[in-house]
Amino acid sequence: MSTPPPRVVDPHTVPLKTRLAFGVGASAEYLSLYSLAVLGLIFYNQVMGLGILLAGLVPTIALFVDAVSDPLFGSFSDRFRSKRLGRRHPFMFAAPVPIAISFYCVFNPPDSLTQSELFAWFLVSSISLRTSMTVFHVPHLALGSELSKDYTERSKIMSYNNFFYWLGGPGSFKINTLIFFAALGAASNGLLNRQAYPDFALFIAIAILIILFTSAWFTRDRIPTLPQAPDHLARFSARMFYRDLASAFSNRNYLMLMIALFSLSMMLGLRTAFTNYMNIYYWELPVEDIGTLIFLGSLLGYAFGFLFTALLHHVFDKRATIVVTAVGLSIFPAMPVILRLMDAFPENGSPWLLWCILAFQALSSGSGSVLNISVMSALADIADQNELRIGHRQEGTLYAARTFFAKLDNSLGHGLAALSLWLISFPDKAKPGEVDADTIWWLGMIDSPITIIPGLIAAGFYAQYRINRKQYDETQRQLQSKRAAET
Repeated sequence: MSTPPPRVVDPHTVPLKTRLAFGVGASAEYLSLYSLAVLGLIFYNQVMGLGILLAGLVPTIALFVDAVSDPLFGSFSDRFRSKRLGRRHPFMFAAPVPIAISFYCVFNPPDSLTQSELFAWFLVSSISLRTSMTVFHVPHLALGSELSKDYTERSKIMSYNNFFYWLGGPGSFKINTLIFFAALGAASNGLLNRQAYPDFALFIAIAILIILFTSAWFTRDRIPTLPQAPDHLARFSARMFYRDLASAFSNRNYLMLMIALFSLSMMLGLRTAFTNYMNIYYWELPVEDIGTLIFLGSLLGYAFGFLFTALLHHVFDKRATIVVTAVGLSIFPAMPVILRLMDAFPENGSPWLLWCILAFQALSSGSGSVLNISVMSALADIADQNELRIGHRQEGTLYAARTFFAKLDNSLGHGLAALSLWLISFPDKAKPGEVDADTIWWLGMIDSPITIIPGLIAAGFYAQYRINRKQYDETQRQLQSKRAAET
């Protein structure tokens, strides 16, 4: 019996199976990091009783540590060589187990810990989770950029990644409110129920493990088509790491995107840390409504991004899409509070309250969805420019430095949120409806009108991005000529 010929993988098109397998990995990334960002502060402060300054200091320290590890690992991944598994997949297979264990530990601290012991538990488990996620997250993002060289198809691939982000974050949050965080006993809100968290942590940890292995396994057939580290490229070292960073930031388009992200993520970090404080104490929503708000509002927005971002990039340049959606992401989330301050928004308890907030949430998530896909796709175009300039591709470094700035500034956002709660004397273990009115007023002011400013600054820097379709086509032509000459 003759041996069948090896299956040839077409390097020019990305099949649906691969798009789904790549995208599903993002759901576990967001499942862990979204849960940590949205639930970590309120769990340790309002449920476990850790002081707000200590609780806010933990995500700040953890994000700083993780932010430093991202560009280091991006450079290491770019220069890594493996004939069988390529540059990205060895790490995608190695990361799931430590990620799952770390997640379980974050939301399952031992009882009867002192304040210093609780702080240490939160800090160590958070650093472990975020650092181990870097081992998967950075190669995974780089893989998405490497799957296609087409201007529009890159946006389609990142649309799958973005949609599964929603499924792992807001989508799973709704399920969690129905299963784990439904109001029980004397708990005034299910998110404040201590007994709900161990089962939640175990279930999500198992889901993360399965999802990440699935993503790595079902994208491994693309390894033969992916760029490999060229033979002349020096192996990773401290000198090469600094050279990689210098090469990346010498690209003006990349520099403008990173400065914009620095400002934007300040806004997003502050709002993310305030999410449950706003929903529980400002709007006084029951946990079921909080789940509905996050689920439906984000579903509409992320579905729009999934369906229409590639079409928008076919009609408009990516820069225009990025700038407009950055403005939308800055303004839409703030509108409910601004209208409340103007006495033009439904009162707490009104049947219209949830749906009015949800409308602005949908507009916000739609803007954020299109913006994220557009920037991720633009980074792949920048990788082409850098290959032409320096002779090798830097997807790992480019995407890792992006996450570095996002996490660095996001950590400042969490720190500012904790400091703000302390300055307005927000009480620990507070009950909805019993917090001082002035404190609630300041909570809304800090969460919404003030945070518009860094978002608009980000839009101004995004406007300095200059790669259009004509420049992209010229870069591809020169790359093809260069590769032909080398062969």
